[in-house]
Amino acid sequence: MKCLVVKAHPLSESLCSSLADRAVRVLEGAGHSVEVEDLYGEGFCASLTEAERRSYYTGAYSAQLVSAQIERLLVAEAIVLVFPTWWFGFPAILKGWFDRVWAPGVAYDHADEYGRIKPRLSHLRHMLAVTSLGSPWWVDRLVLRQPVKRVLKTAIVGTCAPQCRLEMLSLYKSEELTSAQVEQHWGRVERALQRWPR
Repeated sequence: MKCLVVKAHPLSESLCSSLADRAVRVLEGAGHSVEVEDLYGEGFCASLTEAERRSYYTGAYSAQLVSAQIERLLVAEAIVLVFPTWWFGFPAILKGWFDRVWAPGVAYDHADEYGRIKPRLSHLRHMLAVTSLGSPWWVDRLVLRQPVKRVLKTAIVGTCAPQCRLEMLSLYKSEELTSAQVEQHWGRVERALQRWPR
């Protein structure tokens, strides 16, 4: 498959960066074609521009500044998102990637009278979201009810690529983990990637 690995962490030595690099190696080793979107490394700007916002509902989307990112999204059959969860949400740079790249005419079409949007990413079959959190599992799952997963599943993937199978693997209390616990989590990530069709 054509796979897109999206990394959203500012530190090259971070756990997220390591997991993203390992995911690339596993995918390439399985024979997949892999593109990497290193949002911080590429200096991606998270802010939706005035022209982009104005064009959301008027004619064609103003995609000049994000044409390369859109091109990579439009050919991806599978996406791996690797990012830290901060304040129980996406890092701003990843939220900006959704705002600017998953745009009208790209990821979806507007319906008449502002009704339910129409999906466009029919080629996207798999998404694996790999995230780290400082909090324990019960805060995310029981108190907050997994807000990041709910947004991905329902609002983003569910509306733009409803046929896409989403899986999310969260690494809790990430600042306190032993190397053995990190390796155990990596094993879960690797097994999830190995289940993808070749």
